[in-house]
Amino acid sequence: MELYYSFSVLIVLASFFSYLNLRYLKLPSTIGIMIIAMLSSIILVITGHLFPDTFTHFSNLLRDVDFTEVLMGAMLNFLLFAGAIHINLKDLKEQRGPIVIFSTVSVVISTFVVGGLLFYIAPMLHLNIPFLYCLLFGALISPTDPIAVMGVLKEAKVKKSLETKVAGESLFNDGVAVVVFAVILQLTQSSDIDISFGNISWLLVKEAAGGFIVGALLGLGASNAMRKIDDYKVSVLITLSVVMGGYLIARAMHISGPLTMVAAGIVIGNYGKRTAMSATTKDYLNKFWELIDEILNAILFLFIGFELLLIPNITNYWLMGGISIIVVLFARFISIYIPVKVIPFRNKFSKGTIKVLVWGGLRGGVSIALALSIDEGPHKPVILAITYFIVVFSIIVQGLSVGKVATRALSQEEE
Repeated sequence: MELYYSFSVLIVLASFFSYLNLRYLKLPSTIGIMIIAMLSSIILVITGHLFPDTFTHFSNLLRDVDFTEVLMGAMLNFLLFAGAIHINLKDLKEQRGPIVIFSTVSVVISTFVVGGLLFYIAPMLHLNIPFLYCLLFGALISPTDPIAVMGVLKEAKVKKSLETKVAGESLFNDGVAVVVFAVILQLTQSSDIDISFGNISWLLVKEAAGGFIVGALLGLGASNAMRKIDDYKVSVLITLSVVMGGYLIARAMHISGPLTMVAAGIVIGNYGKRTAMSATTKDYLNKFWELIDEILNAILFLFIGFELLLIPNITNYWLMGGISIIVVLFARFISIYIPVKVIPFRNKFSKGTIKVLVWGGLRGGVSIALALSIDEGPHKPVILAITYFIVVFSIIVQGLSVGKVATRALSQEEE
C-alpha cells in the first residue's frame, strides 16, 4: 500500500505540473516539470517552519522511494527501450564510428579530466576530497543522460546525422560508465580488487557484449513471436515482457541492463516492425511506448526537482557547484576534441558540430542515481550536491538553449 500511495502522489503531482507547464510556462515538458518541482521544493523549505508536518511528511515520502533502484532498476529500462525502438538502424550504422568512440573512449577521458581537476581545485575551496572519490565523481558525471538528451532533442531541430550522434552516444555510454563507476566505487571501499588492464577490459566486454547479445536475442525472439500472431494487444504485452523479463535476465547474468534494453529495442524497432507487424500493430505499439516514455519522463524529472529537499546543506556547496559546471563542460570538450582530431573518422567534424556535441551532452537522472548509490560517508554530501548543481544547469540552461546553439553554430558554417 505504501508503494501505491507514493506512486499515486507522484502521478497526481506530475499531471498537475504538466498542466501548469503546458498552460503557463510552455517549456519542453520535462524541463517545465522539473522547474516547477524545484520551485515547489524551495517554497516547502521556506514555509517548512509554518507547516512542519506537511514538510516532514513529504520529505519522508521522497526518502521512502529508493531513487537509485527505481531509476537504474526500473524506469531506465523502460525509457531506453522506448527510445531505442524509434531509432533507425541505418542512421545508426552511418554514425557507428563516432558513437562507439564517444560512448567508450570519451567517457574514460572525461572521467580522468574531471577527477584530476576536481582533486586540485577542491583544496582551494577548503574541501578535502580524496583522489579516488574525485575519480568516482568523474565516472558518474561523464556519461550523457539518454533520457535528458532524447527528451530535449525532440524539441531542438538539428540535422539528422548530428541528432543520431548525440542520441546514439547517450544510449550506449551508460554501460561503460557504470562499469568504471563500479570499479572505482569498490576501490573506495577496499583496495583488494584486481584493477589490471585485463580484468577491467574483461568487465567492460562482459557488460557490453553480454548486454548486446542477450538484448539482440530477446529482440529477435519477440519479433518472431509477434510475426506469428500479429495482434497489437499481445504484441504490446510481449514488448513489456522483453523489458521486464530482460532486466531480470541481465541482472542474474551480471551484464548491462541498459545495453540489453537498447539492443532489444533497436532489433524490435527495425527488424520486428519491418517483418512482424501490420500497420495497425505498428501504430498501436508506437503510441503505447510514446505514452510510457512521456509518463515516466514526467515522473523522473519530478523526482529530480524534488531531490533538492533531500540534499543537506546544499547552499554550502554553491561555489564548488558553479566551478564544477565549468570543469565538466571543459572535460566534455576535451573528450570530444581529442578523438575527433586523433581518429580518422570518415566524415570530418566541423567546429560547429563539436560545439553542438559539447553543449548537447546533457547530464540527468542517471548521474544523480549513481551519486545516491555511494555509501554514506563524509564525501557523499559534497559529491551529491555538486552533481545536482551540474544536472540542473545541464537540463535547464543547456537543454533550453541547445536548439539555438545548434542553429547558430551550423548556420555560421554555411555562410
